[in-house]
Amino acid sequence: MSQAAVAGAEFEARYTIGEVAEQTGLSAHTLRWYERIGLLDHPARSHHGQRRFSDADLGWLAFLGNLRATGMPVAAMLRYTELVRTGDETRAERRQLLIEHREEVLARIRDLQTNLLVLDYKIDLYGQDCQ
Repeated sequence: MSQAAVAGAEFEARYTIGEVAEQTGLSAHTLRWYERIGLLDHPARSHHGQRRFSDADLGWLAFLGNLRATGMPVAAMLRYTELVRTGDETRAERRQLLIEHREEVLARIRDLQTNLLVLDYKIDLYGQDCQ
């Protein structure tokens, strides 16, 4: 197989919405919603009109999943998606958006670490009383 064929295989639309739902943990409803609001490009369609997703789509969905897991609001995800679609001239703006989000994530991690210390303190107190 040629390099072009291998590279093209990444974009070959071959997964059904059910398969993508199973692989990503997202529901078919969520995948359709992502498409409707613009987080996901309209996937290719089979000759029967069924959505067919590619490996590239799966990669994008994995990235969106990471953004969601870090608490990025959907509006910010949409902004990032719009910037990606605009092209390379938005690289600096995309980077800045991710840097700002990273700072928010780090702040939440610091808050969680403080909360964990309080829990550990209380657990230790109960451990002393229960023995």
